[in-house]
Amino acid sequence: MQAPGKDRQVWIYNHMVRIREFEERVKRTFVDHPGVIRGHAHLADGAEASIVGALATRREDDLVVPTYRCHGYPLVLGTSPRGVMAEIYQRRDGICKGFGGSMHLADPAHHFPGASGIVGQSIAHAAGAAYAAQVKKTGQVVYSFFGDGSSKQGAFYETLNLAAVWKLPVVFILENNFYQAYTHISLEDANFAAGDPLSQKAKAFSIPGVTVDGTDPLKVYEAVGTAVERARAGQGPSLIESQFYRLSPHGNAITVPPVPTQFQEHEAIEVYGRKAEFQAAKANDPIPKFRAALIQQGALSDASAKKIEDAAQAEIEDAVQFALASPLPAPEDALKYVWA
Repeated sequence: MQAPGKDRQVWIYNHMVRIREFEERVKRTFVDHPGVIRGHAHLADGAEASIVGALATRREDDLVVPTYRCHGYPLVLGTSPRGVMAEIYQRRDGICKGFGGSMHLADPAHHFPGASGIVGQSIAHAAGAAYAAQVKKTGQVVYSFFGDGSSKQGAFYETLNLAAVWKLPVVFILENNFYQAYTHISLEDANFAAGDPLSQKAKAFSIPGVTVDGTDPLKVYEAVGTAVERARAGQGPSLIESQFYRLSPHGNAITVPPVPTQFQEHEAIEVYGRKAEFQAAKANDPIPKFRAALIQQGALSDASAKKIEDAAQAEIEDAVQFALASPLPAPEDALKYVWA
């Protein structure tokens, strides 16, 4: 897969910044507006290079099916940040009218059929969408995103087996952020998994499996792009393991007082107790790293990068204010979208 040009790389950086700013504002909501977000919000700060690098390879009508850590994908696909934030705030102007919330975002108009809160379930959904595309001969490819914990679910093995047998046009992207909820992968996989790298699980299904640095969007782009070309040519699925570090804990919720002073950086240290690990991950943060690379190669200047970052802050601030002003769903609509 040929590397993207400079304009496309700037496009990648722009969306990485938008996702990070969005996630940071969701995180801040628990402090600035307690009670606005009910329950958990599962953030993906640290995953931006993986998300955008993968989606930069897609055709406009290709489908994207992630799991519940799903805020960033629709932003790249063209969904309004206002609608996504309002949905996370469970407001009537959200993209699911406030009934989906953080874990169940959906925007079919932008080829985002929906995320699932059940670990591993979206893998099977993606294969179903890929089967439909195959039968209809649309030429579409389906991108299936899921965490490393999902690779231990039966749905993972059953779906990859079926997709391989039927040569479905689907790319399975295993986002290995090194934590399954609150368990470090080294503790879990030493006893129960196939070992490192997780991409070797593809061997069981006779499909390609590769592991890439998920903090480098260009490496993700190359690996996913190759898999997409293969899928679109009718050669079947591939498994991409994208490795990056999750900079927030498994799920954010209402913080018990007192609120830590450095709220945006404390959580992974507080929750996981691995200070050196967290500091190393922060030093390898994909956004400043890619920013520096783009400036070095002349695709960006400090001024143009700052303009992108300022625009993202303004855009997401607007989304927050829009969501806060949006009304809650009407009680009489509680069963309106329930079907039997």
